Amino acid sequence: MSVAVLFIVLFALILIGVPIAVALGISSLVCMVLFTSHDITGIPETFISAFKPTLMAIPMFILAGSLLSKGSAAQRIVDFAKSMVGHLPGGLPMSAILACIIFAAVSGSSPATVVAIGSVMFLAIKQAGYPQAYAVGAITSAGSLGILIPPSVVMIVYGVTASGLSGLDGKEIVVSIEALFKAGIIPGLMIGLMMMAYTYFGAKRLGYKAQKPEPFAVRFKQFMRAFWALLIIVVVIGGIYGGLFTATEAAGIAVVYAFIVSVFVYRDLKLKDLYSVCLDAAITTAMIFFIIGSAVVFAHFLTSERIPHHIAEFLIAQNMSWWVFLIAVNILLFIMGQFMEPSSVVMIMTPLLLPIAVSLGIDPVHFGIIMVVNMEIGMITPPVGLNLFVASSLTGMDLKNVVVSILPWLGVMVFGLALITYIPQISLFLVG
Repeated sequence: MSVAVLFIVLFALILIGVPIAVALGISSLVCMVLFTSHDITGIPETFISAFKPTLMAIPMFILAGSLLSKGSAAQRIVDFAKSMVGHLPGGLPMSAILACIIFAAVSGSSPATVVAIGSVMFLAIKQAGYPQAYAVGAITSAGSLGILIPPSVVMIVYGVTASGLSGLDGKEIVVSIEALFKAGIIPGLMIGLMMMAYTYFGAKRLGYKAQKPEPFAVRFKQFMRAFWALLIIVVVIGGIYGGLFTATEAAGIAVVYAFIVSVFVYRDLKLKDLYSVCLDAAITTAMIFFIIGSAVVFAHFLTSERIPHHIAEFLIAQNMSWWVFLIAVNILLFIMGQFMEPSSVVMIMTPLLLPIAVSLGIDPVHFGIIMVVNMEIGMITPPVGLNLFVASSLTGMDLKNVVVSILPWLGVMVFGLALITYIPQISLFLVG
């Protein structure tokens, strides 16, 4: 009964337009009052307990991405990508996808990737004679890689949420952010390359021919122009993978590096611009942190009432195997991703699903990547897919036409999700 009321109240509030963070808090409070003897005066303490030192990585990565996206880093990355694959059939859309892959490793944000690359490439692809839907579909879909290719805010949210949980055997679940970042590299590159392959063969089918490739000297020149923007990937991911610093420390280094590159190397960001850059990052951070705090209260109610245990006992009684469970998880997350912001879904569903997954022998890092891929699919599916609205506002296309344009690439992403779900080593190969 308490579970039914909890989710009925939650989704009813969301449907009438109540912000997700507020809806999480209200639904938890209502159920605590109605069904438990919890002292609700302890809710503020539970809310504050959500903010662990690891979460400091979130505002830092957001700020680093904002610093680079406001300057010329995106244009330089696009020019480099065009010099590498622009001569192939579908070269410009493929260049946009490759630029999205690179910029995703810089920004950690899906909408920021669509804005940064889309603002440069949408018009260029259309002027080259490609259908507008081709450009919109490619960039909007590839932009969602921003939450899969590390650094990723959603991965950090999952890692913090998962590490506070216990399995059905009572043992604490520990998931490191560094392991998640490593695990996201191959799946992100794989889906990105699958998108590029689809774009290549689709362009050949439309009759586009290969052109003369750029000389090595031109490619090297574009590489050097983008060198300092590209180097941040090596600094952040290489430093974490090499054990030089933690994900939180890497976030701080990324901010300092992005500041130096944007202000002193490229000189396209003035000191007077820093206020607006920091304000944008602060607003985004505040929104995410409010959701996290409310979701921790929500998760506290679930775990204190042993709701995950009851659900797990029910599923185990049905003799559900791990692969059938993952089918159910993917369907559930796909539906929720259509209606809710990724961090919210991760914070709500991780306490429910992860203990069950671990009990079925599923690695918690692998499970986290499955959740993140589902969330990136949610970024491009209506009615709440944020990337769809970003693309619509950038191009002036009707939202319905944007949705239609992404469908082929959505199919590619769903196929990629299936591979990642049932071949754990795709995620775990670099984790060891």
